Amino acid sequence: MFHTDHSSQRSKFGTVKPGWLSKLGLMAYPTVKVYHGYGRDGQLQVFGHVFSLAPRPRRTYNRNVLRNMWALIRLFVVRPKADAAVHLVWQGERIDAVTAKDGFFHFQWAPQQPTDAGWHTVTVAHTEKGEILAEGEGSVYIPYRTQYGCISDIDDTFLVSHSSRLLKRLYLLFTRNARTRRPFEGVALHYSLLGTAGTTEDVPNPFFYVSSSEWNLYNYIREFSRTYGLPEGVYLLSQVKRVTQLLATGQGKHATKFTRISRILENYPSTRFVLLGDDTQQDPAIYLAIARHFPERVLCVYLRQVRKTPAAGVQAVVAAIRELGVECCYFRHSEEAIAHSRETGLIAG
Repeated sequence: MFHTDHSSQRSKFGTVKPGWLSKLGLMAYPTVKVYHGYGRDGQLQVFGHVFSLAPRPRRTYNRNVLRNMWALIRLFVVRPKADAAVHLVWQGERIDAVTAKDGFFHFQWAPQQPTDAGWHTVTVAHTEKGEILAEGEGSVYIPYRTQYGCISDIDDTFLVSHSSRLLKRLYLLFTRNARTRRPFEGVALHYSLLGTAGTTEDVPNPFFYVSSSEWNLYNYIREFSRTYGLPEGVYLLSQVKRVTQLLATGQGKHATKFTRISRILENYPSTRFVLLGDDTQQDPAIYLAIARHFPERVLCVYLRQVRKTPAAGVQAVVAAIRELGVECCYFRHSEEAIAHSRETGLIAG
């Protein structure tokens, strides 16, 4: 068995011994990173990256500013491996793929037999000349049949990020970590109530987190979500960046969020969704476009007011969404959103 997160590993080159790169928290050998995939019983998809240089997963957290700075920087010290052969095995069938220029791979397949709802473990192997160089483990999520699903942005929707203020955003990223960053007050409660509305914790409403943040921050965001009790879900992030692009983190192509959200709705044609975002970037315009394309599929849109005063442009978007017959709540504090969810019957009163 080959591992992707240990200080030494077996490879076709023999045992890779920890060196100065390892002391810096880097893995200078092939690694496979598998992200949460999703699907339904008739179609599944899994995605991830293959790197020849990648950061070691963080195991200890403290408030030391210099350690936090380096921990953030090394998330972007990556060397993607293009044209790398990868495969997974599902129900005895091997499925092959090849990575793109940025090391990204995407499996999409129809299983031969129905797959139960819930989380399923999957292992992706990277091979060269028929020999396994590295393996990575991830999960595929098949939502239960519940009353609705939720699609949420991340930065400034539940994670305080100051996305519209570059210097303040970078200050938070560099000086804090996934356990010392803060969510907006009450947001975890709201998400928890949405996740179990009309169902139970064992059979939750599905959550999808779609963000312009890069795949580099996947573990960071997941650790934050676990720390503050946000519902487990599928994360769909943006193209990986190199360390030279670090100052542009979070400044991805927001228009791709529309495509990613559309794919979720198309993948679950019988499910209606609650959309959650904020007023600092392009969420209002994107969610209005989604509501126009899928008017019968959007139950409600929540937009957090991060700006000091309500934006006139956002208020116009809210009015336009409501004209489509879709509920929309532009709120300052999470208790307002919770009250709205109760009033509209999304969660129990």
